[in-house]
Amino acid sequence: MIRFPHCKINLGLHITARREDGFHEIETLFYPVRGLCDAVELLGGAAEEDSCRGVAFSASGLTVDCPEEKNLCVKAFRVLQEAFPERFEAFEREQGGVRIHLHKHIPFGAGLGGGSADATAVLSGLNELLSLGLTPDELAPMAGRLGSDTVFFLYDPPMIGTGRGERLEPVGEMADLRGWWLGLVKPPVGVSTAEAYSLITPRLPEEPLREILRRPVEQWRGRLVNDFQEPLERRLPVLREIREALYDSGAVYAALSGSGSTVFGLFRERPTRSAEQSRRFAPQAGYFTHLEQL
Repeated sequence: MIRFPHCKINLGLHITARREDGFHEIETLFYPVRGLCDAVELLGGAAEEDSCRGVAFSASGLTVDCPEEKNLCVKAFRVLQEAFPERFEAFEREQGGVRIHLHKHIPFGAGLGGGSADATAVLSGLNELLSLGLTPDELAPMAGRLGSDTVFFLYDPPMIGTGRGERLEPVGEMADLRGWWLGLVKPPVGVSTAEAYSLITPRLPEEPLREILRRPVEQWRGRLVNDFQEPLERRLPVLREIREALYDSGAVYAALSGSGSTVFGLFRERPTRSAEQSRRFAPQAGYFTHLEQL
């Protein structure tokens, strides 16, 4: 089977407290970006010489430069394998194990949740492949072990995330962006989540996120804040330059997604770029760009 896990952007991101377990309390709106996807294929019959404890992993597309056991796809496999050892042992006897192939298109270190989306695709795919019969609510605790935004990808509609990001609430008609154009620009630099959090002093927001999101998009600028944005723009001025370029291109609202380094813009109409912007943000210069209508 093949699944096409898509990414997300964050509409607002408040870091409100540091937790005793080392994580942070956050408040954000996860918004799906369905036009930018990876591909994850899961098959039975992993070759014995290629498999490691029941799974063989391979990748194409963007370079996956971490050890196999640290890849979130393999970690997702291990989480389910530990929960259902007998089912996995039986599957390995019958079909030789599981082969996972990841074709990577969503950039790394981008604040788009690509790795989390891939992990969730493996969880849901294995749930089907091994006929485990688990509901999204039953998969959620296992997804939560893999990342703070991983649980979101089990459900898909826009959701408010609190706690580490794993406690989710539907938003209904709040922040309805259907018909808007979304532009993404990622510069040729990545930002590690640990580095981003090291720059943050947690604080409560001046205005609750839900109240801001009930306002028209035209009123978000200056109100809907990503707490990572200001300190990261000081460290990486190119992020501010991209945000300003998006506004110059007609964006109604532009901001950093997650802990970066992708900056997104929301447009009423399909945006056009100047020749200078096209040259500057070209793939040849190391930039990744994406445009879609939500």
